[in-house]
Amino acid sequence: MKNNELNQRRLQATPRGIGVMCGFYAEKAENATLWDVEGNEVIDFAAGIAVLNTGHRHPKVMAAVEKQLQAFTHTAYQIVPYESYVSLAERINERVPVAGPAKTAFFSTGAEAVENAVKIARAYTKRPGIITFGGGFHGRTFMTMALTGKVAPYKIGFGPFPGSIYHAQYPNALHGVSSEEALKSLERIFKADIAPDQVAAILLEPVQGEGGFNVAPNEFMQALRTLCDSHGILLIVDEVQSGFARTGKLFASEYYDVKPDLITMAKSLAGGLPLSAVAGRAEVMDAPAPGGLGGTYAGNPLAIAAAHAVLDVIEEENLCERANHLGQHLVEVLNRAKAQCPYIADIRAQGSMVAVEFNDPQTGAPSAEFTKQVQEKALADGLLLLSCGVYGNVIRFLYPLTIPEVQFRKALDIISQSLTH
Repeated sequence: MKNNELNQRRLQATPRGIGVMCGFYAEKAENATLWDVEGNEVIDFAAGIAVLNTGHRHPKVMAAVEKQLQAFTHTAYQIVPYESYVSLAERINERVPVAGPAKTAFFSTGAEAVENAVKIARAYTKRPGIITFGGGFHGRTFMTMALTGKVAPYKIGFGPFPGSIYHAQYPNALHGVSSEEALKSLERIFKADIAPDQVAAILLEPVQGEGGFNVAPNEFMQALRTLCDSHGILLIVDEVQSGFARTGKLFASEYYDVKPDLITMAKSLAGGLPLSAVAGRAEVMDAPAPGGLGGTYAGNPLAIAAAHAVLDVIEEENLCERANHLGQHLVEVLNRAKAQCPYIADIRAQGSMVAVEFNDPQTGAPSAEFTKQVQEKALADGLLLLSCGVYGNVIRFLYPLTIPEVQFRKALDIISQSLTH
């Protein structure tokens, strides 16, 4: 098979709405390496969009899935339950940073987790409104498109969207939005759009993923918690991209002095298999009536088995510590490159959730063009990078946390060359 031949078949067989970034087709993968159908080798710094914190085909994840395959692949948990679902919920309940006893429900995708968090919040508060933030990404279903604070390409041509959704500003120092200004935008929503006693929840990513790896300041999270408590509003934290050791802690929420009421998670939870979850305060999670939560494939036993293995690997291989170690080295490389690359406007990092933002040095405007050039240079040298950001001018680095040191250093050299030559 040839990549060009497969690309022609793709264009004939699949719709253009499924955008594809790479012109090559995967044949196999191992840890942080991809091989295409022509035998070309690529260092994977995309990891399936933050899904592979434990790498491609981690042996312990593979063994857990193979063992489950010998038992059963599906019963539908709501019909015939199984112990592994319960024990995984117990493990997450012990680790999730919420106040008091916690409960967890499993689903299949990140969007599904976010939708169910909204359902749970509305059931608990008996209120309709949800406030979220510009630049946030929460999924591609109708509810999660409405929640997402970015129009192109996610919302174009798909409206109208569900109502009672409002967008506030997310703190972003580079773009002139302070925590104070972001909080004022919430007050404007309360004045112009919806009374606070009609708001069920405020939903945000502690580190925006698609939005550009913008990190919520601690004082902003504290102010949100105070605001929510004063009006009986729930605080939902979307950790779909930031969870499971990426930021140097199991959950990015652990960096803050406040605790959310609900947390959504997916992506690296199951090491490449589709699994998501909502965890939260037990009394909140119990608000929906029996049958109100679930799904045919929700908590699939193969994915549940993989997730148990992922949690084991994170602990046994000290991946939180390794995320900090790798992220520190990457930031050092980016800071050195900044002296020679005037396009670098900002470097943001929390553990191994690292991003670099590019602006035109003459105009100060976001430079998606230079971002694409960096991607293309890196890929030509065998390194796969992802862009993000509201203006498409951010490179995010999502390498597996299990990447070998020698390969990581090689990737850092490619990044340096791509930025400075």
